[in-house]
Amino acid sequence: MARPTGRKVYAHAKLRRLRREHGMNQVELARELGISTSYLNQIEHSQRPLTAAVLLRISEVFGVDPEFFSEAEEERLGTDLRTALADEACGGGVPAEEIAEVSRDHPELARALVALHRSYRAALARVADLGEPGGGAIGGAIRPAEPHDEVRDFFYAHHNHIAALDEAAERTARELATTTAGRTAAALATRLAERHGVRVVEADQRRAADLRRYDPATGALHLSPWLTDGRRAFQLATQLALLEHRPLLDTLLAAAEPDLTSPQAVDLARIGLANYFAGAVLMPYTAFHAAAEELRYDIELLRARFGVGFETVCHRLSTLQRPGRRGVPFSFLRADRAGNISKRQSATDFHFSRLGGTCPLWTVYEAFSSPGRVLTQVAEMPDGKRYFWIARTVSHGGHGHRAPRSEFAVALGCELRHAHRLVYAEGIAPNAPGAATPIGLGCRICERRDCAQRARPPAGGRLLVDPDRRGRVPYPVLADGPEASAESGPPRL
Repeated sequence: MARPTGRKVYAHAKLRRLRREHGMNQVELARELGISTSYLNQIEHSQRPLTAAVLLRISEVFGVDPEFFSEAEEERLGTDLRTALADEACGGGVPAEEIAEVSRDHPELARALVALHRSYRAALARVADLGEPGGGAIGGAIRPAEPHDEVRDFFYAHHNHIAALDEAAERTARELATTTAGRTAAALATRLAERHGVRVVEADQRRAADLRRYDPATGALHLSPWLTDGRRAFQLATQLALLEHRPLLDTLLAAAEPDLTSPQAVDLARIGLANYFAGAVLMPYTAFHAAAEELRYDIELLRARFGVGFETVCHRLSTLQRPGRRGVPFSFLRADRAGNISKRQSATDFHFSRLGGTCPLWTVYEAFSSPGRVLTQVAEMPDGKRYFWIARTVSHGGHGHRAPRSEFAVALGCELRHAHRLVYAEGIAPNAPGAATPIGLGCRICERRDCAQRARPPAGGRLLVDPDRRGRVPYPVLADGPEASAESGPPRL
């Protein structure tokens, strides 16, 4: 079901959209659902929630999963809209309840506003580029939107679950018929050789700068000698996806073409899809989902069973959204010490602001102070919604005394209502007073007025500047209203 028992489900906007897409009026749909036209009209105007029976009947009539009516999409859209309206150009200060109402009742309008804001920010960046030497780009061309952001949006729109790739990968895993990473790597190498004429070559240790490099002219696939069995199998499976499933990748990319505005974005999306396939081959959906439930999402036990790394398991856990066999809906992120998020995948409504950084109180940053340990956190957003997070550091590279090494923190988070399914929540009283850490979407759009960690003023509210007073809050505000003028300056230190 879209929501657990006891929570009301309102489906007005989505139901209207489905009805119009199928060319039906209210009388016709009411007849198909076996309810009165007045009852349907009340549902479409948010006056009545959906009952379980009506929800199931709608799913049958339109061929959609009941999860289609989940509020997660509205909440995601609300976060995007809140970010857009918090921009200085919009004046800030739009009440959260009005933003939620627009996202719920008028989603197309909300999406248009979000798209307009993104175009505005892109235009500002391009204007800034034009002021740089050379016009900010080669030959004075205006720099396009960031390809990585477009690819993240592509996976975000799919709730980080690509059903066609998962099914293809599961078929491949059955055909390989192996259960350990080392044997899987060997089976993948054989398949590449027999079906695609690919010859796997171990690169020279002294020149092994690439994890994987394929030469189409010679058919040689060079792999780093430093790869573990699991990472070796992953790279082989990635190359198999690029060669054997090119038509499927082309179809998925063609459907996303309006949102991938540059060749670089298309190529990055292709790599992302191939990596998705690789993870799904090493951790086939049905077997991995069953193991995750059996082991209560213990990442260390899952990595041992499937022969892959901690980060790879975390990424795979965030994709378990197959209808009828869903796992815990996770958000997965990877960040460095400076707060740069290099990976962001989500099967939930949770995500931080694109602008102005993330929240320093979030446990992903604390992980760097305890390398290798799994940390947990109950985090409460400004709207009162709570999430359960786990975070741990991972490192890459470092093969040899002078070899560069990179360190990241990876984090998995889910709504608090799912925490009881995780081994990491044992012994924690998540609903106890003081158990939750108040965090926000980012300082610029965070509504909290009493945060001592705030790095910049909030978008709404008038900045309070008093030379004769120093409080613990760096940027105190009075109430919603016009911000103080630039001449007022920041609070005095």
